[in-house]
Amino acid sequence: MTRTAAPRHGARASVASNERRLCRWRSRLLLMITAVGLLASPAVAAPKRIASINMCTDQLLIALADPEQIVGLGPYARDPRLSWLAQEAERFPKLSGEAEDLLMLAPDVVLAGRYGKRATRELLRAQNIPLEEFDVPRTIDEVKAQIQRTGELVGHPERSDAMIAAVDKAALRARQTASRWHGRVLALSRRGWVTGGDSLLSSLLQTVGLSNSASDLGFAYGGFASLEAIVASRPDLLLVSEEQPVAEDQGKALLLHPAIQQAYPASRRIVIPDQLTVCGGAMLPVALDRLSDAIEQISQRRGVATAAPRQ
Repeated sequence: MTRTAAPRHGARASVASNERRLCRWRSRLLLMITAVGLLASPAVAAPKRIASINMCTDQLLIALADPEQIVGLGPYARDPRLSWLAQEAERFPKLSGEAEDLLMLAPDVVLAGRYGKRATRELLRAQNIPLEEFDVPRTIDEVKAQIQRTGELVGHPERSDAMIAAVDKAALRARQTASRWHGRVLALSRRGWVTGGDSLLSSLLQTVGLSNSASDLGFAYGGFASLEAIVASRPDLLLVSEEQPVAEDQGKALLLHPAIQQAYPASRRIVIPDQLTVCGGAMLPVALDRLSDAIEQISQRRGVATAAPRQ
């Protein structure tokens, strides 16, 4: 099989560079949010003991609450493959996601996903522990509403304002980029999982002028597509989470199939790590900038005028 991607040692260097860039983004954005919070904190802010049992609310809590307010985070908060703030989560107690440890902690409020374990949520309500449930956001506006809600909940609306401003700035650049090139993108993961059209990822793609070709396969919310269906759908680009996936199991082996490798070399792929799109929050500006950068590169290869530079 002939591969058109960069040599493996070059790919490793590129991945390492991307990881360093993500770390710088994380640190810079969190410092900005914290600085705004220190400058604009209300004179009297009663601290709350808050726990989270959902990976997405974990990350909103880390970014917007004071550290001393956080009494525990969910079981996946420290997973670097999924959680953008995995390193920051290390400083907080790890919860099981079950009701037992929450009952022992007796927090003032628990943040949870609306589609998390129902028995846990019902038991917390039965014990009169306040519960704040969050839906899975499917648009940038829904993410911004959740950011605002969390900022008000933890008593730091000024921090949520700063995060929303960062999202708006990245979205503005993305919209400016959208006029450069339009194409169909298939977001493909292990085992042939295709992210559906009714998703946050689709909202991000639309912001930069791209469309999610999962709709062509009949997936509104996502589903598993066969290799034949993926190749036959002929999207302009693939969106994947890794530059050089390793066939460590059958799930990832599909991504390395010769039919996909030959039809979609590196020049026809957009690489966005899962941790930037699984949840909505402080990672959203990074995801939008990654997409904008990808469209600018495609535009240059196709001889289209480049988008406006970042401000």
